[in-house]
Amino acid sequence: MGEFIIKMPDVGEGVAEAEIVEWHVKTGDPVREDMVIAAVMTDKATVEIPSPVHGIVIWLAGEVGDRIAVKAPLVRIETAGDVGEAQPIGISQTPIAETPRAEIARPAPAAPAPAAAPAEKPLAAPSVRLFARESGVDLRQVQGSGPAGRILREDIEQFLTPGTAPAAVKNGFAKKTATEEIKLTGLRRRIAEKMVLSASRIPHITYVEEVDMSALEELRTTMNGDRKPDHPKLTVLPFLMRALVKAISEQPDVNATFDDDAGIITRYGAVHIGIATQTPAGLTVPVVRHAEARGIWDCATEMNRLAEAARSGTATRDELSGSTITISSLGALGGIVSTPIINHPEVAIVGVNKIATRPVWDGTQFVPRKMMNLSSSFDHRIIDGWDAANFVQRIRALLETPALIFIES
Repeated sequence: MGEFIIKMPDVGEGVAEAEIVEWHVKTGDPVREDMVIAAVMTDKATVEIPSPVHGIVIWLAGEVGDRIAVKAPLVRIETAGDVGEAQPIGISQTPIAETPRAEIARPAPAAPAPAAAPAEKPLAAPSVRLFARESGVDLRQVQGSGPAGRILREDIEQFLTPGTAPAAVKNGFAKKTATEEIKLTGLRRRIAEKMVLSASRIPHITYVEEVDMSALEELRTTMNGDRKPDHPKLTVLPFLMRALVKAISEQPDVNATFDDDAGIITRYGAVHIGIATQTPAGLTVPVVRHAEARGIWDCATEMNRLAEAARSGTATRDELSGSTITISSLGALGGIVSTPIINHPEVAIVGVNKIATRPVWDGTQFVPRKMMNLSSSFDHRIIDGWDAANFVQRIRALLETPALIFIES
């Protein structure tokens, strides 16, 4: 018998450790060559680690949420023969939906069992996979109800109790004394760290402005009615993206990042707009690159593609980084006003609130108009209040007279 050690791979970019976000095996489980045994995360990139050998798992380095140093032992596998000195797996950062191949120097295992035919891996978040494994459920037997067929926790619960009638409602009130401790892991922990970094290091100033969206909504309805079959349905965001581009051309200081450790502002010619997107795994920010070179339909198409990739977990690291300014929108749930947190190290974020019909005084009478608030935050070290107000006022003027969005300077 021999022992093979799988080490934490070098995930690149100078990081010294990675977080365990999912185990596919437990101590005592048999594994086969190329079987995925774990998923680890650094920043917002998640990679799956396959086993290079057949054998039995005899040791795991930690629990979900633990951080393990690069090249430290991650898994020990007992093998049928002597496989020689274990080498760390060479692996690159990829989205979790794509399983990278391991490159490892080792003798071939003695008399390996025939590999099973490859099957499409069900789409599910790491926490959902863990719940399924603990419940003894094969995800391949569960029908997903999430985006792109993604399996949710509710799908597994329904699978475990098919046809279960709702519990009878009792009259009166009862005390609830149960408590639950939930460890902050994976993307949820990354989001928390990012928000703390932004709030603690950036002095925010938030400016709210009311925008009359009536003309733009009329234009949007007309364009959607006449759109080509290969064009997506337009929302407000593509128009806002183009308005941002024009406003930034007049106030380039808002399209920048600030390295406060070095005291250096980097101002960008390219407008890479991050679109804050809610996914089953948490908040991500896919980036529409070079919005300055895209028209309305192109912005809409690229934004939809990236949002779907983010929600399905297939967005690449490059698609989730490199923004120079961010838009935050909760759509119909946008509320009246918000105080968006800047996506560090950027210096500005534009928040979109919901559109609502409200009475507006036109000088002689109240008339119904479709109104929307823009709630925008700025790094007050870099952007003065006056400049922040001018920037938002310019966006307002473009949205209220949408023809200006299509006129080239």
